[in-house]
Amino acid sequence: MTRARGFSLLELLVVISIMALATAGVAMSMRDSGQSRLEREGERLAALLEAGRAQARASGTLVRWQATAAGFRFEGLPPGSTLPTQWLDAGTRVADGAVLVLGPEPLLPPQRTLLTHVDTPELRLSIASDGLRPFAPEGRP
Repeated sequence: MTRARGFSLLELLVVISIMALATAGVAMSMRDSGQSRLEREGERLAALLEAGRAQARASGTLVRWQATAAGFRFEGLPPGSTLPTQWLDAGTRVADGAVLVLGPEPLLPPQRTLLTHVDTPELRLSIASDGLRPFAPEGRP
């Protein structure tokens, strides 16, 4: 009687499992791309600007967002209100548009700011509002 040559099901499952673990390890060790870092910071900044805008309207006070060397700050928030003042990624920088007026008027002039990152200065992401619509990333870097 001749024995059939080939791999058993168990051997194939072991090889596939090893390949899956190796692929997962490589995927997890890959660094975040510059574009996705900017997009994440842009989405977060747009949400923070809208939160500042809502607080300005609710309190009837002038609120400004200003970029700083170490991050950013909100000026004029009502007492007891706080919003973050640091980027999630310390390499994020504002390339253009360092001061934005967030209210208290419901209709504002068009405004924008431009984000970049020290590791990828060629990539830029614009965060803008036409004054009526919410702040949001414009296009992609």
